[in-house]
Amino acid sequence: MKRLNVLLLLLIACTFVQAETGYELWLRYTKISNTSLLQQYKQQLASPVVLGSSPTTSIIRAELSTALKGLMGTNYRLASSISSSNTLIIGKADATNILSSLATKDELKKLGEDGFIIKAKPGKTFITGNTDVAVLYGVFHYLRLLQTNQPITNLNIVSVPKLKLRMLNHWDNLDRSVERGYAGESIWDWHRLPGYIDQRYIDYARANASIGINAVALTNVNANATILTANYLEKVKALADAFRPYGIKVFLTARFSAPIELGKLKTADPLDNAVQQWWNEKVKEIYSFIPDFGGFVVKANSEGQPGPQDYKRTHADGANMMAKALASHKGIIIWRAFVYAAENPVDRHKQAYDDFVPLDGKFEPNVMVQVKNGAIDFMPREPFHPLFGAMPKTPLMMEFQVTQEYTGQATNWVFLAPLFKEVLDSDTYSKSKNSTVAKVIDGSLDNHSLNGMTGVANIGSDINWCGHPMAQANWYALGRLAWDYNLSSDTIADEWLRMTFSNDASFVQSTKQIMLNSREIMVDYMNPLGLHHIMGTGHHYGPAPWVSNLNRPEWNPVYYHKADSVGIGFNRTSTGSKAIEQYQPDARKQWENIATADEKYLLWFHHASWNYKMKSGRSLWNELCHQYNAGVDSVKWMQREWQKQATKVDAERFKAVSMLLNVQLEEAKWWRNACLLYFQTFSKQPIPSNYEQPDKTLDYYKSLRFPFAPGN
Repeated sequence: MKRLNVLLLLLIACTFVQAETGYELWLRYTKISNTSLLQQYKQQLASPVVLGSSPTTSIIRAELSTALKGLMGTNYRLASSISSSNTLIIGKADATNILSSLATKDELKKLGEDGFIIKAKPGKTFITGNTDVAVLYGVFHYLRLLQTNQPITNLNIVSVPKLKLRMLNHWDNLDRSVERGYAGESIWDWHRLPGYIDQRYIDYARANASIGINAVALTNVNANATILTANYLEKVKALADAFRPYGIKVFLTARFSAPIELGKLKTADPLDNAVQQWWNEKVKEIYSFIPDFGGFVVKANSEGQPGPQDYKRTHADGANMMAKALASHKGIIIWRAFVYAAENPVDRHKQAYDDFVPLDGKFEPNVMVQVKNGAIDFMPREPFHPLFGAMPKTPLMMEFQVTQEYTGQATNWVFLAPLFKEVLDSDTYSKSKNSTVAKVIDGSLDNHSLNGMTGVANIGSDINWCGHPMAQANWYALGRLAWDYNLSSDTIADEWLRMTFSNDASFVQSTKQIMLNSREIMVDYMNPLGLHHIMGTGHHYGPAPWVSNLNRPEWNPVYYHKADSVGIGFNRTSTGSKAIEQYQPDARKQWENIATADEKYLLWFHHASWNYKMKSGRSLWNELCHQYNAGVDSVKWMQREWQKQATKVDAERFKAVSMLLNVQLEEAKWWRNACLLYFQTFSKQPIPSNYEQPDKTLDYYKSLRFPFAPGN
């Protein structure tokens, strides 16, 4: 019995050793299981050397040592200098002749500050770039090849990011709550900063650098002016110092009324001399703390936030005033285009376009206008924002939402790369065919040097960073697409699965199919056929298409679906709000004729009869029933596919995902039942008998309350 107890304890201990929390993200560096490949790698990685002596090169050495020890299963000693025994030589192009000879001066110039070269020659491999941070990016790319079991002979890689600014926006508040955060509280411990630098900050910076993210806005766009006080700037400086060796610049959100709240001025009018002087002095103070401060992200005159329109000034007036204060320091203003006003009766879809298009060409050179991927608000599916392609004289920055506010929060497994790609690949037709959104934001279409992409972060204090173990993939996807928007969703999912879980071919193929289909499945059980903004009030958790009592009309779901006895959908064509006219003629062709419209957006642009015949041959009502039920059935398929992976995934993460899929199925049924029961009150038609019938009443679903739902 005693021996049995000892064996049991050993078994428990082994289980704990092997358990994985997800904290390591995609940087796990587990030993390569393919023995023949392992031997090849060992032969090709003898005596690696890293040249240079900066904080970043120290990071490269540490990362390389950790990675090679984990991947190869043995300690790897890095060489201290170049010799004939080196098979991997890493350093800046100007570190030694052998590295500078890898490319011509023109080729090196094209790399810019972030691009890198990985080149194999007989018996040796070289990783280089113009800066230490570029070399760090190259090393992470090389390690990705090892992690995903790719061949590393005959490499000839030249990689330059498509976008210069690759950013995460944290909607984190100073009290550590996170607006639209579903993974615990903020990771920024303002109370213990600047004296205490949590290891989590370093691990966060390292994860971002591994996917090329080079900028972070630390605070909520619904800004608190306190972050601009000296006491807090000392804390921001501590974070900036920790992030700098990883190539990450810090940005802050600026509250437009800060001159009143902090400076005790009577106005924040951007044309007032005292206001301009206040911002000039505040910017100087910030740069005295943080010499490489990136600049400000500003939300103004939107959802009650203060802004220049409070003083009958334009968004350009406000942005330019702040931009001039930053210009001599090489800082930039990122001015959000997400604006709408309760007193404006115009379709909310149109308001950003109406406000900003007249200002095209009127912004200072160091201003970027940050545009959400769609005109409403990060919906599960919406057409690309009409501003893309409509402001050729202004650099536009893409804003995606990585945190899953409207896409299942932290309970639903939804891979967002297909959503990001759908938008980036959309054709604006602003110049000609193939004037894609991607070409708008990279500046190539209109010759802009400022360019960028950002994502609202899904990161919090949970041990696995993102709440749902599979939500990490969306952080990863944002970084990879900001570096190269031509990457496919398939490639990104494949990389992430291999790095985060396993290189087992059957596991990767099966789980990748779940990931690649998950967004479409979610659309089916939440917002099929172009339905949008029909979620619960405030917390945005779950369905509530019946809500009609909120103060602002455009906050009410009934404003968007407009269901009545005739049909359902928002008419945005020439006979309705005319929002479709904000798109170029060739772009709107895909939506404006109801007979030929892309049905994915049917109810976004058309008010269609309940009996309207769909391409499937079903009536609109029956098609809604079909898609809502297909979504539920597909979550059951996700469950079945995941259960097949039980022996291929660590028990801890397997169990976590399994439990969350159970939750997701219940929520999918909730969305289906609540929406169909409500819309049935208008259609007056039965849910076909071949589908599972709702087991609760509409009144039951209307009665549900969630006072403690996260993310408010």
